Amino acid sequence: MNNINTENRSVQILSMGVRLEGFISIPDDPKGLVVFVHGSGSSHHSPRNQYVAQTLQDSGLATLLFDLLTVSEETTDWRTRHLRFDIDLLARRTTGVLEWLDLQPFAYGLKRGLFGASTGAAAALIAAAELPEKIEAVVSRGGRPDLAGEVLSKVKTPTLLIVGGQDEVVIDLNQQALARLQPGIDKELIIVPGASHLFEEVGTLEQAAELARDWFLAHLSPVSVR
Repeated sequence: MNNINTENRSVQILSMGVRLEGFISIPDDPKGLVVFVHGSGSSHHSPRNQYVAQTLQDSGLATLLFDLLTVSEETTDWRTRHLRFDIDLLARRTTGVLEWLDLQPFAYGLKRGLFGASTGAAAALIAAAELPEKIEAVVSRGGRPDLAGEVLSKVKTPTLLIVGGQDEVVIDLNQQALARLQPGIDKELIIVPGASHLFEEVGTLEQAAELARDWFLAHLSPVSVR
């Protein structure tokens, strides 16, 4: 799988009146497109999300990593730490990116998934609830889906929640969120043994990446050849 040719390029995304920095990777004949929604204090340079993105690319999935905040907003947030928990703002930015994708030729015909980490998981689920026709699958890694609140009951998208076995508080919050998701949808909570919140232990991030890959491949249909 590692010999797949992939086109990589930086992009600027107009979302909700601001320009966000991003990075798109498109393998030959992509099987779908996964948009990464970063968590608190993170960016599209996150080595953990880049690792997961590479795993998805190796399986033939295109990926888009982007910054939820502008450079000036990030500078402010490092001091105040309030924007990273502004879930409504993060969700609006995410839906704006999805609408931007509608205008991009490289995204035509590609079914989309959302990969959320930390607070980005809540933003991803809110975006999936608001734009169900645009999203086929959601994966949360070490996420806070509980922060989506009442919106959880409106999510119709297949959702996988991945949590580290040592992350006890977040396990409980994810169990609560799982129970609030609609009973009829494909939903699952998988706990990775030995993993802490950031999946820094040997082999744990690999497990999370493989779980995400399998979920997206199962729910993002291959592109029709025309």
